[in-house]
Amino acid sequence: MEVILFETVQNLGGVGDTVQVKAGYARNFLIPQGKAVPATPEARAAVEERRAELEKHEAQAKTAAQGRGEQLDGMVLEIMRKASDEGRLFGSVGTQDISAALAEQKGLEVKRTEIQLPEGAIRQVGEYDVIIRLHTEVQAQVRIHVVADT
Repeated sequence: MEVILFETVQNLGGVGDTVQVKAGYARNFLIPQGKAVPATPEARAAVEERRAELEKHEAQAKTAAQGRGEQLDGMVLEIMRKASDEGRLFGSVGTQDISAALAEQKGLEVKRTEIQLPEGAIRQVGEYDVIIRLHTEVQAQVRIHVVADT
């Protein structure tokens, strides 16, 4: 299915690009989220008229993300969890826990979908570097210290 993008989508394309995607991806994600519309002649004309507005909006979103990224980059968070004597956590630390810790400890709102844990949820006491992708071109790195609750 051919769609026209209204915003930059990672690994897909930029504002105003016409791309070929699977129909389910377009119907279930891109179109409902307002990230794209089906590529019809009317939609192509409308996007060409709105291209400057869309690019301006995209630039503003990137600037805002860069500001948030500067605040977050290099930040250190401490999360306490119950753990065994060997350092294995009873449970795990996931994106929701990290998002809550950022809001509670630093007063910064970060969506859990922006937090990337490449190795999955944290299940061991220790230090971990977490990537926070704020925009397709902006990311910050936060160090997480998971310590055993005594």
